[in-house]
Amino acid sequence: MSSIEVAAHVLVFATGLALVVATLASAIRTMVVPRALPAVIARLVFSGVRQLLRALGGRSKDYVRRDRAMAYFAPLGLVLLPVVWLTFALGGYTAMFWGLGSLSPRNAFILSGSSLLTLGSDPSSALPEHVLSVTEAACGFGLLALLITYLPSQYATFNRREMAVALLEVRAGTPPSGPNMIERYHRINWDGGLTQVWKDWETWFADLEESHTSLPALSFFRSPRPERSWVTAAGAVLDAASIRASTMDFDRDPEAELCVRAGYVALRRIADFFRISYDPDPQPGDPISVSREEFDDVCARLEKVGVALKADRDQAWRDFAGWRVNYDRVLVELAGLVMAPDAPWSSDRATDSRRPPLFAHIPGKR
Repeated sequence: MSSIEVAAHVLVFATGLALVVATLASAIRTMVVPRALPAVIARLVFSGVRQLLRALGGRSKDYVRRDRAMAYFAPLGLVLLPVVWLTFALGGYTAMFWGLGSLSPRNAFILSGSSLLTLGSDPSSALPEHVLSVTEAACGFGLLALLITYLPSQYATFNRREMAVALLEVRAGTPPSGPNMIERYHRINWDGGLTQVWKDWETWFADLEESHTSLPALSFFRSPRPERSWVTAAGAVLDAASIRASTMDFDRDPEAELCVRAGYVALRRIADFFRISYDPDPQPGDPISVSREEFDDVCARLEKVGVALKADRDQAWRDFAGWRVNYDRVLVELAGLVMAPDAPWSSDRATDSRRPPLFAHIPGKR
């Protein structure tokens, strides 16, 4: 071969090697590393699936139709992701086989496909080709093994999340609402039972942060029933805890305050991955999406059923806004991102125009 041909084979081999390395890196970042790391191939797949489903019904004004279309988003993305990885690996190894210089493009593709899918490797007398065949077969087995172990753990986490969301319907109604929860507990004379709710959901928020940053696709797994969502459930609990900490005339409940902190920390960590901007150190007087009139309406409703509220309503509003400001923006933005069903003080003021970004957020930058 001439020097130009040799250079071309070397360049193609290097390109194929880079493609295989990028594919394996994407699989490891997505399925193995227990933290939110950028994986461009995975994001390209999920972004493409999202746009396709939005075109097929995800932009409909009818929420039921939109929910039905977007329910396929995360599962379809997870099914297509290993197909894309295997395709990239196939193309990368085809390039490397051809780059060795002894095979035509057609034979290089046949040998690559045979090795990757273990269909029975084509015989070859060259040691470098045997080495590549073995590594490609291992690559194919590895990707499939990762998928087999990845899906059960993902669905186990999803079931754990949805169990709490389903139970919340009994306590906070449909759609879930913080004031609804407080009213229901008061009507059954169990105001003290809210303390256990704060404890349970503090644990839930910690689990949510860990799972939805290490397995970001979980954010887009929709609840079995279209009127439920993990985002609106989180908002209802956080609003109830904020009202308890700011407005109800009872002894201070530290568990409610810890629940709010656990909640906004979890939502912020998830927002970081999707590059949702927010003020990491908001001030109590900063604006929130809940108006003073909405707050007063809730207070009047709670007073009507006999909930003891603080006499200084202005201070209660300032205290409530001081708690809400910590999670207000990320809650509303996440509700728009996942196209959550309509719920008061969260998805009812969100838009569904936000799209998952191609690259993950870089910590320390906004």
